[in-house]
Amino acid sequence: MVMPFPLAEDPDEAMLAAGSRMFAGPVDFLKGVVAMDGLPAADRVEVCFAGRSNVGKSSLINALTGRKSLARASNTPGRTQEINFFTVGDSHYIVDLPGYGYASAPLPVVEKWQRLLRRYLSGRPTLRRVFVLIDSRHGIKKVDQEILALLDSSAVTFQVVLTKIDKLRNDAERERVLTQVRGALAPHPAAFPELVLTSSERGDGIATLRSIIASLA
Repeated sequence: MVMPFPLAEDPDEAMLAAGSRMFAGPVDFLKGVVAMDGLPAADRVEVCFAGRSNVGKSSLINALTGRKSLARASNTPGRTQEINFFTVGDSHYIVDLPGYGYASAPLPVVEKWQRLLRRYLSGRPTLRRVFVLIDSRHGIKKVDQEILALLDSSAVTFQVVLTKIDKLRNDAERERVLTQVRGALAPHPAAFPELVLTSSERGDGIATLRSIIASLA
């Protein structure tokens, strides 16, 4: 019996090489965007990363790109309201969406940001996939469900990436969170049917994630 939302298979040598080559070249911060008219030209493949504050998004982007401080976490979680674009050579944009799940910003700022996010997700023709980061210690929470529903309504394919897998104490904890995540994803038609397990500290899943992004060219 095939399990729903299986773990992504290890990439073959060709895909490993493609992922490695892609991130071996220049990776640079391009700009932070606060309005639709500030978006760069939709002239290359685009993938973006979303996740609640403190999920380890900056650490994962840094591990993925092999740069120690390319992406930086805000000192005040939930206050940064920019969509940050990074160029990967001449072929891809890596897009870092602000962390969600904190109510520290004023309500008008939050509403403005939500409008921008909806317009970006539904109107970006080169956006191939959204990677939604979930802390493996906690699984999918109500605040995550809100962005998953938004991705469904925007018809944007998303793939769940579990972070901090090294923090789980044993296989039983891992299976518990996988069961919870699989159940929570079942109602979402936009969910890509594979999960990726990662650890920015140990490097788990980084090569797999690179290969997935390279395959979206």
